[in-house]
Amino acid sequence: MQLLFRQDAYAHSCTAEVVSADAEAGILLTRSVFYPMGGGQPGDSGRLLWSGGEIQIRDTRKTEDGQGCLLIPAEDAALPQPGDTVTAELDWDRRHRLMRMHTTLHLLCSLVDGPVTGGQIGAEKSRLDFALQGESVDKEALERDLNALIEGAHAVTADWISSAELEANPQLVRTMSVKPPVDGGWVRTVRIGEVDYQPCGGTHVANTREIGAVRVGKVESKGKQNRRINVHLVD
Repeated sequence: MQLLFRQDAYAHSCTAEVVSADAEAGILLTRSVFYPMGGGQPGDSGRLLWSGGEIQIRDTRKTEDGQGCLLIPAEDAALPQPGDTVTAELDWDRRHRLMRMHTTLHLLCSLVDGPVTGGQIGAEKSRLDFALQGESVDKEALERDLNALIEGAHAVTADWISSAELEANPQLVRTMSVKPPVDGGWVRTVRIGEVDYQPCGGTHVANTREIGAVRVGKVESKGKQNRRINVHLVD
């Protein structure tokens, strides 16, 4: 299966052939612009159109082997049949907000000196949990520094390293709870200028300025050492 979002996160739609279709298991296509839920990023939503109809896609999940994307249709929807040619269209506004948020969390990683113990990306609000062992967080300073990085217009690029390279450089992995996705012995990485570099399979904006202004919300204590930092898009 071609996962087109890995090459172009800005692709809004694509044509594809239906491989299989099941109301509960989902719809498998030969290629997909939809991102399947993983790494803290929700699965995409959108719709499929074909000569025989149209259905809404409410969620997307990884296939059992982790290498493909299953589109979860709305309930009681008529499904396309294997062999049908369909047009897959993203809910682009939602996807773009998730891209902005995901890139923001990478910037947050660069500013907080502590391993990430958990996280969740949302279209309106996102959060990361850090192991800070009781250290306080200056919300105002963090918000100022985060927006300064965004305004710095840093390029965001993706590349690949071998799994052997990752094993030799374990410090690249910031998230303790999420393993980087491995595809045939290769690991996708995301670099934000000279600011941040880490393994990541998610979708991102091409330049930090595209994120727009953000606000640091609640900083919550989650156990003895975990601090949860919430971030909101201003618009």
